Amino acid sequence: MSELIIKQGVFKEELKNRFLCLVEVDGKDTLCYIPSSCRLSNFVSLMNRSVLLLPVKSPNSKTKYSVYALYIQNKYVLLNLSMANAVVERSIRSRRFSDLGKRSHIRKEYTIDDYKSDLYIEDTKTIVEIKSILSFNTVAQFPSVYSQRAIDQLSKIILLLNKGYNVCYILVSLNPRVKQIVLNTEVTGYQELFKQCLKRGMKVKGVSLKMKNGEPIIHATLRVKVDL
Repeated sequence: MSELIIKQGVFKEELKNRFLCLVEVDGKDTLCYIPSSCRLSNFVSLMNRSVLLLPVKSPNSKTKYSVYALYIQNKYVLLNLSMANAVVERSIRSRRFSDLGKRSHIRKEYTIDDYKSDLYIEDTKTIVEIKSILSFNTVAQFPSVYSQRAIDQLSKIILLLNKGYNVCYILVSLNPRVKQIVLNTEVTGYQELFKQCLKRGMKVKGVSLKMKNGEPIIHATLRVKVDL
């Protein structure tokens, strides 16, 4: 990320289209892209907060910039949820993930029996599923809202575990202030399937990210609490 030109702005408002917002850039309200499938205002008040922006590369885009990070609690917090996957991908061969075994041959977005994994470690037949969490509490809940997609994924993971594949479910907090992740007990369908996956041997890991010189990196390993 260091080779990109990072622009500063002041967030004004999210628009009806959840992927669009207005940011004051160089004194002018500018239409910007928000790379998030959910409205960020559900998690935090963005109004008049400093944000970092990245230029949008597509020449046909209606937006010039994409919202990248938010300045809050005296530090920048990554807002690009999809970028968490790239951080884990870069770090998967590090000592932090040594319990996954040999990691010489890693494939990105590899499909197995109709399941599209974020990463697939061919050496050990390990499917890696990466989930981003945006929370501004020291204890973060996952999932924060009901997600049928996440429930469907767990149903497929159970089948893959039964077929002899290994699975590592990595929960990534975008906020370095988060110290622990707990399973949201109110999302009952998700919770029960998650427990079934654990009983079949699924590994769960938690990490937090921080911004360093404008680039997200892994900050710490987090405890993931699941009441069985």
